[in-house]
Amino acid sequence: MGRSGNIPGKKAAKAFQKAGWQIFGQVGSHLVLVKPGVRVNLSVPQHKELSIGTLRALIRNSGMTVEEFLELLK
Repeated sequence: MGRSGNIPGKKAAKAFQKAGWQIFGQVGSHLVLVKPGVRVNLSVPQHKELSIGTLRALIRNSGMTVEEFLELLK
């Protein structure tokens, strides 16, 4: 997955927001993001480092490719 390791939850949430996802609220340490017209909600843990599996699942559920997500991190 390239350099997608060691990404904090806050940075991942900002990347999803650049892609049109909006903050809906927070449940515990998880930020809930929604996007108009998409039936899926993203629950992004606000941890210092997201595991690769969690990050991959979030990217897949958002409808983006890994490359598109990495572009938004810049």
